[in-house]
Amino acid sequence: MTTKLTLTIEDQVIDSAKEYARKKGESLSGIVENYLKSITAREEPNLVISDKVKKMMGVISLPDDFDYKKEIGSAIAQKYNR
Repeated sequence: MTTKLTLTIEDQVIDSAKEYARKKGESLSGIVENYLKSITAREEPNLVISDKVKKMMGVISLPDDFDYKKEIGSAIAQKYNR
C-alpha cells in the first residue's frame, strides 16, 4: 500500500533532487522511499557481531578531518611505487 506524504523542503534542494533523480532514471519518490528504508534498516540490525569484533570497536580514535579514501589511495600508490 502506498500513501501520499507532503514534505516541506527548500526549493533549491528539490530542484537538485529532481535533477539527480532524472539522471539516475528514477522517481524522486522512489529515491526518498529507498533512503528512508535504508536509514530505518540500520536501526534494526540483523547482523550478529562477534565478541572479538566488539572488543576492537572504539580502540582507534581518528581526527575528525581524517580522509580514509586519501589514505587508501596513498597506501595503494606506495605499494605499487607510483
